[in-house]
Amino acid sequence: AKFTSSFYFFFFRTGSLLLAAHFYGLTRAAPLIPSTALGVLLLILSSLLAYAGIRRSQRNASLFLSLCLTISAFWCSYGVVFILGGQGVLNDTGDFRNALVPGLVTFTLALLIIAVVGFLCREVILAMIASAVSLASAHEVAMHYSTAFGSSAVACNYMIVCLVGGYFALGRILYFLTKEKITLPGTDLAKKKTHDQIQSTSGSVNHFAVTALILNMLSASVFACRLLGVTGKLFIGQVPWLWAAGTYQIGICILSYRAMDVLMATFFGFTSILKLAGGYCLLYPIWQSEEPSFHTPFLVVFSILFFVLALFLTLKSPVDGLYLLFYVAYCIALACSPKGFFEGGPQGVDVAIFVASALMALIHLYNASASATIPTGKGAVRALLARSSFPKLREGADLHAPYLGYSKYADAEVLGYACSVLASFAITMTGDPQAPLATVVIPWVVVAGGILKFLGGSVAFARGKTLESSAFILYAVMWIIWGLTRYGGLYGATRSFHAAVGIIAFMLFNVFIVFCTLFLNIAWFFYSLTFLLIAISFLLDAIHALPAGYDIAASLIFGLVSFYCFLSALSNSVFEGSYLPMGRPIVQLSGVGGGMTKCLHLPARKASSVKRIADILKNGGTCGIPTDTVYVLVAACNRPDAVEKAHQSKRQAQDRPMSLWISSLKQLEPAKHLFTPLLWDFMEAAWPSPISLVVPRGEWVDFLGMKDSAKYVGTPQSVAIRIPDCSVTTHLIDLVGPIAVTSANPTGEADTTHHNQVYAKLGDKVDAVLCDGPSPENIASTVVDCTKIDSGNIGFFRVGIIPKSQVKLILILFLLP
Repeated sequence: AKFTSSFYFFFFRTGSLLLAAHFYGLTRAAPLIPSTALGVLLLILSSLLAYAGIRRSQRNASLFLSLCLTISAFWCSYGVVFILGGQGVLNDTGDFRNALVPGLVTFTLALLIIAVVGFLCREVILAMIASAVSLASAHEVAMHYSTAFGSSAVACNYMIVCLVGGYFALGRILYFLTKEKITLPGTDLAKKKTHDQIQSTSGSVNHFAVTALILNMLSASVFACRLLGVTGKLFIGQVPWLWAAGTYQIGICILSYRAMDVLMATFFGFTSILKLAGGYCLLYPIWQSEEPSFHTPFLVVFSILFFVLALFLTLKSPVDGLYLLFYVAYCIALACSPKGFFEGGPQGVDVAIFVASALMALIHLYNASASATIPTGKGAVRALLARSSFPKLREGADLHAPYLGYSKYADAEVLGYACSVLASFAITMTGDPQAPLATVVIPWVVVAGGILKFLGGSVAFARGKTLESSAFILYAVMWIIWGLTRYGGLYGATRSFHAAVGIIAFMLFNVFIVFCTLFLNIAWFFYSLTFLLIAISFLLDAIHALPAGYDIAASLIFGLVSFYCFLSALSNSVFEGSYLPMGRPIVQLSGVGGGMTKCLHLPARKASSVKRIADILKNGGTCGIPTDTVYVLVAACNRPDAVEKAHQSKRQAQDRPMSLWISSLKQLEPAKHLFTPLLWDFMEAAWPSPISLVVPRGEWVDFLGMKDSAKYVGTPQSVAIRIPDCSVTTHLIDLVGPIAVTSANPTGEADTTHHNQVYAKLGDKVDAVLCDGPSPENIASTVVDCTKIDSGNIGFFRVGIIPKSQVKLILILFLLP
């Protein structure tokens, strides 16, 4: 762990050394490193750098994260350009210049921004690396336009990166070997942690936004350079910049959900669609002689989605909201231009987006790294809304806490619904079976309806939303398959029986989803039902029986329902309260959809959650909690009413009485004289562990303050007691006192092994659930009969996680002579 930072800098040094060798060798007849090999090596290093940045982002160092991800995106697309050159796709010097310059210009400015902020924040090492790579890129641009600039200058700048990285590695090694006595200037990370940790805990800061904004610069640069005459044409050589930007931005979209930033994650998902579509259009001349045409209704709808998102984002950050308006203008410009990305109108907006993205990247990076901040209007909007009758904004640590338990991701349903809107309006363009690629439809359907919807489904699954995730993933697969076959030339003019069978299979799955949504809410019921209309239009098309206008009508209906769901999810993620409700379940069942506001689900990782559960127990509630085995239902022993409620909620069988749990034997110290020495020593040796000991009932029960609760715990002759080997559970018992425990499932059913199952099995009979994900074990505790232990005999009521042999070994080794 001591060498982690040095190891990460090794990637910078290795990539820079490869590029230095490449540029030094340009004057030779044969290159030192073949272009294809260099490209492959850069791709490998770019993936390692991305991993390094993401890994470090979990702790601190916003600048380091931005630098790693920016250079990773740079080297990834740069490497693909070298591979294209090595494979003969780029034929001459002009092609290389047209392919490389847009990316080099972008990363020259982006890395200069990182360097400036680095120097201002006294991150000298990172600033020097960023400035050296920025200068190398600037020299390479100049080299392509003037022979006076030799390749040696580029190589020298990359050698600076090698030297700076070597200096940092030496400093960290000396720091480790001398046990922190010798520290070279600029290599002491301990002094930098304090500020970074304060930044990370003071609020939800999306450190990934900087790289995403730089990627917006990159895609805008490709088309802006063509408008400004910096490059001579748009062609396949520039696709790596666009597709690398789109791919990285999808990754940053996911990481933004990890950063609990729903609005910016949705924005980055939107912009990734435009980047991947732009790259698709540059590949278009490979199979089509004419430039592609664009579907106007789709782009109008896209501009509306951007505008709505900008309005909501303005409430959080006015500067970010204003920035999104550039993309509203961009989509309108594309809608007004039949040839889309190839026309001057959209390219002019690209110039504005490039400048605006650079300014936004500077603001975000400085605010995330420096102690001072550049005003973005957040405080003013918050104060204005607080004094008005406007709906209150959602804030706080539990802003994105899911209904069941907790998740590492914010909710991605906003993006999922938006992608449904985009895909549905994209297929209103039916297309010509003889020329299926004449209009740009595939990226809108496959990327928006497929890839990003699949992303939304995966995030929903991570948040415990099994039904929603299943629907999103099913619809994503359907959009991808239909988009490629219908609009990719794979379908042809003839229709296939096999395609119809596949569509019917999808429809059967969707019918099951429609049935399940009856128990979810009204909006989801109509959402899944109207998608069935889309699937029916696919089926009718496959069998040559599609009525005129039916497909467009079905698409519009599904698109409008999806748009309402988009607005509802967006509103619920920004405002407190439900101003655009999704509705209640159509069919109400006990334990399914009901009681959503009654049963709290609190994350066990938070001490405040344990305290809230303790308060509920003290006030007579019953709660489901995690243990060292499976989930259990508990009540405070000093609340007879709660113990009786827990007893009755289980329809407790007489042969399975409730057990008693304590947190320490100190709670029984006042009654130690009432236990035999052998039994007391056995309890000391066996606990804490998943072993329940059934001991004779006696006056010791009264010392625990159980009062009237005692009649519900154990039998008249004995009581099962144990100390769990779980810090959360024992801490809760310390706060509440001894607890009465039973399994968190109806009598006769399987044990509960996940917090989601507690409410599903017990419904409104449980007041709160302390959530800790899957149980550490799927087997309950071992129950040992110690009523005759003084005679040297023990029995077993139940053999659970601890085998008989291990329990007997404790008795033999520690107690018996």
